[in-house]
Amino acid sequence: MEVCYQLPVLPLDRPVPKHVLSRRGAISFSSSSSLFGAPDPRQLSQRRGAISYDSSDQTALYIRMLGACVIFKQLFSRDVRVRSRAGFEPERRGSHPYLCVDFRILHSKPDPTASTSSRRVRRLLSFQRYLSSSRLFRGVPPRNPLHILDDDYTGQAKCMLEKIGSWNFNIFLFDRLTNGNSLVTLTFHLFNHYGLIELFRLDMVKLRRFLVMIQEDYHSRNPYHNAVHAADVTQAMYCYLQEPKLSKSLTSCDILLGLLAAATHDLDHPGVNEPFLIKTNHYLAALYKNTSVLENHHWRSAVGLLRESGLFSHLPAEDGLNMERQLGSLILATDISRQNEYLSKFREHLDNEDLCLANACHRHFVLQMALKCADICNPCRPWELSKQWSEKVTEEFFHQGDIEKRYKLEVSPLCDSQANTIGNIQIGFMTYVVEPLFAEWARFSDTRLSRTMLGHLGLNKASWSGMLQELAGGADDGAQEGAEVPAEDGNSKALPQGSKES
Repeated sequence: MEVCYQLPVLPLDRPVPKHVLSRRGAISFSSSSSLFGAPDPRQLSQRRGAISYDSSDQTALYIRMLGACVIFKQLFSRDVRVRSRAGFEPERRGSHPYLCVDFRILHSKPDPTASTSSRRVRRLLSFQRYLSSSRLFRGVPPRNPLHILDDDYTGQAKCMLEKIGSWNFNIFLFDRLTNGNSLVTLTFHLFNHYGLIELFRLDMVKLRRFLVMIQEDYHSRNPYHNAVHAADVTQAMYCYLQEPKLSKSLTSCDILLGLLAAATHDLDHPGVNEPFLIKTNHYLAALYKNTSVLENHHWRSAVGLLRESGLFSHLPAEDGLNMERQLGSLILATDISRQNEYLSKFREHLDNEDLCLANACHRHFVLQMALKCADICNPCRPWELSKQWSEKVTEEFFHQGDIEKRYKLEVSPLCDSQANTIGNIQIGFMTYVVEPLFAEWARFSDTRLSRTMLGHLGLNKASWSGMLQELAGGADDGAQEGAEVPAEDGNSKALPQGSKES
C-alpha cells in the first residue's frame, strides 16, 4: 500500500486563524482575549511585522521574538519604560524570566506633532526596521553604513558562483565578498540558474524584496543560526539537487520548494533551543503545544514573508496554499527530535527498494531527507570549514547555558561550558546523529559526493579525537610537573589514551 507523507497536523485544538498565518513574525495576544483572541483584521492589515494590540487602548506593541529585549538594551542607552497594567499575563505575552526587561516595550500614543509621512513609514516597518528608521528620523547615522562593493569584490563573487556546485564552496569567503549578502546573492543566482523566474512568472522586484526580507529576518547576532548558515544550507541543498537520481526526477516545483525551504528553514531563529522556550513559558511554546515550536515558527514566518512580498500572488489561490503547505512539511522535517522517525522510514524504503521518484509523495520525502542532510552537513565539510561551524554552534550553546545559569534555570544538555568541550560535543553529534543519516543517504545516492562527505566526516571526527587526546595529554603533563618526581623523570611522556583524565 502506497504511503504518502502528508503535512503533519498542527497540534492545536482548533485551527490557527487566518490573521495569524497572514502575519509575518511573531504575534502576541491581549490578555483579554483567549489564546487565539482575534484582533481586528482591519487593524492588523495596516501593520507589518510582529505586533499585538491591547484591547483597552489599541496601542501598537512592537515586539520581536526573544531578541527584542537584547536589541533594546544594545540600541538604547536610556532606560525603557515597561507598562504593567492589570489584566496582562506575562506568560502569554512572551515575557522571559531570564531577561531583566520584558520585551513588550510600548511606544506611547503617537506624537501629534510628528509628521504624517513619518507615521506612515512607521506603520509599514517591522520592529527591527522601525528601530533603524527611527534613528534616521532623529538624524543618527547608521552604525554599520553600507559600503558599495568595488569591481574586484564583485568579480570574485561571480567567480565563486561559477563553482557553486563544489562541496568545498567557502560560504564564509562568499559572504565577505558580497558584503554580508550571501543568502540573497546565492539564492537569487540559483533561481535564475534553474530558470524558475521565467517558469513561475516571478516578478524580479518582488523576488529580490522577498530574499532581502528573509536575510534581514535572520538574527545576525546569532553565532550559528544566522543568514550565513541559511546560505550554506541552500548551497548544500543545490549540491544534493544536482545528484543524478534527483536531477533526473525532480520537477521545477520540487526544486523551487527545496530552495525556498533551505533558505527559510531557520527563519527568525532566536538563538536558543525549544526546551529553553518551553521552560521559560514563551508564548510560542503554548501556541504550538510544545511540539516543533521553532520549526512551526520558521514555517509561519516564511509564509508571512511570502504573503507580504506577494511573490506568488499571481498564482491561483489553491496553488499558493498548496505550496505553503509543502514548504511547511519540508521545514518541519528539520526538527532534530524527529530524526529517528524520518531515518527509520528512509531506511525501510531503502531496505524494500520501493522508493519511486516518479511518485510525487516519494519525491517530497526525498526532499525532506535532502534538507535534513543539508541542515546538519557541517561535519561533512572540509576541516577548515567544518571546524568554524563547530566553534560557532558551540558558542551559541554555551551562550544559552550562561543565560540559564545566570537566571537559576536548569542548564540544557550540551550547553554547560564547564562540563562540555567542542570536541566532545562534535564527536557525540557525529556518532549518533550525522553518521547514521549520511550512511543511509549514501545508500540512496552512491555517488562521488556521498563518498566525499563520508570521507570528510571520518577525517573530522579523527581530528576532534586527536585534539581531545592532546588536551588530555597536556593536562596529565601538567599534573606530573606539579608532583614531586626525580629530576630524570621530568621528560616523561603523557599517559596512554585509556588513562584517567585529570
